[in-house]
Amino acid sequence: MKTALSNQDVDSSQLKNIIVDALEDAKANDITVIDVKHLTQVTDYMVIASGTSNRHIQTIAESAFKKAQEAGYEKMGTEGLGQSEWVVVDFVDVVLHVMSPPAREHYNLEGLWDIDAQEE
Repeated sequence: MKTALSNQDVDSSQLKNIIVDALEDAKANDITVIDVKHLTQVTDYMVIASGTSNRHIQTIAESAFKKAQEAGYEKMGTEGLGQSEWVVVDFVDVVLHVMSPPAREHYNLEGLWDIDAQEE
């Protein structure tokens, strides 16, 4: 089984792609990928997406960790599942944030990281 604990660029990039595909399948909105390898040793990518309701946010997060698990990656932790406007799924090399649009605007995670590092 692959582990997200390896910091190899290929593994983290592959994991990021699996997560983004899962988000697209779950109809997540405004998917943003930020490469933060040059900014922190904590993770390689931040993936941020929006959902239309608390249930949609939960479904998006569950879809991402199910697809990652099917590909052999394990999540390290999850925060906010249930009735939350913000769910965080930590895959170590990739950290996924699924938020309601108001929470996303309020916390402005993209503004906290180097938006110039955003992938096209």
